[in-house]
Amino acid sequence: MSLSVEFSMNRLKEFFWLCAGANKSILNNCPSESSKYVGIGATIFFTGVFAALAGGYALYTIFDSYLTATFFGVVWGLMIFNLDRFIVSSMRKNGEPKQEWLSALPRIVLAIIISIVIAKPLELKIFEKEVEAEIALMIQEDLALQEQTVKQRFIENRTRLNEEIQHLKNEITTKANKRDELRRIAQEEADGTGGSMQRNAGPIYKIKKADADRVEAELNELIAMNGGLINEKENALAMLEAEESSAIQQLQESQLTGLASRIEALDRLTRKSSAIWVAHWFIMLLFLAVETAPVFVKLISQKGPYDFVLKKEEYGVEAAYYEDLAKVNSIIKKRSTRLTQDEIDYVQNRLGLSLEKT
Repeated sequence: MSLSVEFSMNRLKEFFWLCAGANKSILNNCPSESSKYVGIGATIFFTGVFAALAGGYALYTIFDSYLTATFFGVVWGLMIFNLDRFIVSSMRKNGEPKQEWLSALPRIVLAIIISIVIAKPLELKIFEKEVEAEIALMIQEDLALQEQTVKQRFIENRTRLNEEIQHLKNEITTKANKRDELRRIAQEEADGTGGSMQRNAGPIYKIKKADADRVEAELNELIAMNGGLINEKENALAMLEAEESSAIQQLQESQLTGLASRIEALDRLTRKSSAIWVAHWFIMLLFLAVETAPVFVKLISQKGPYDFVLKKEEYGVEAAYYEDLAKVNSIIKKRSTRLTQDEIDYVQNRLGLSLEKT
């Protein structure tokens, strides 16, 4: 049982070494470096897992399909995993901190960008209930805005018809007031309370009575004419209001279910609620710390045996290259006139140079 557990632990350790982009054969000869690269590899692996989950959720809100979201989520997670692995494995310890930090700066910036991309979909999932409530509010606000836009289309015609109807009614009211005034004046002339102050129906009364009757006739004509226009315009106004009501009833709620709408809802929530704002930044900083941790571990750690052995192997390859190059130079100097076919083959096989026999 213990052997199987030990075997499993070794396989897991080697898997995390692979995730860290480390050389397995070198680490087997440098046991003191094993734990460091296991930690780096585990961080890179779980970052890839979080990226797959975040990408899958974000893509589900777009495609609304579990199969599609799972497939592309896994692809996204593998891409982030491979990118993190490359960032860490391409860093080298050369014993010069300033140069190491300068070379790591682009990698840190890239890690920050990746952490933000990973954190945002997971934030949406964490605050899903609050986001759904905010989206419902956004839908109602959008519906109210659409209704206001529809009303704005009809307001000019409604105002014009109301003003024309009121103008026609005012003409009738003005004429009726004039008629009432002339009747009052004729009545005062008849009972001696005004005008000539004589109580009789004399010629003056008849003249005033005729003026009142004339205005009465004009009023009746105006009522007949304006009444028809008023009815016509009121019918037009009723049709306009019916058309407006129909247009409002045809309005539909916006389908704010996409990723952009959810991000906007989360942004509104962070502006309105200080608690969500604080939680948002804690989540962001958490993923930022996780994503940049492997880079900073490589930067702050001392140059260990693994780095020395790796440098030795890389230097050996580089030295062999320059050694072969020196041999070629020596051959060229000794045989300044012509190279043999064997020498040409040697150069081509060792260095990949293309030489023609002269």
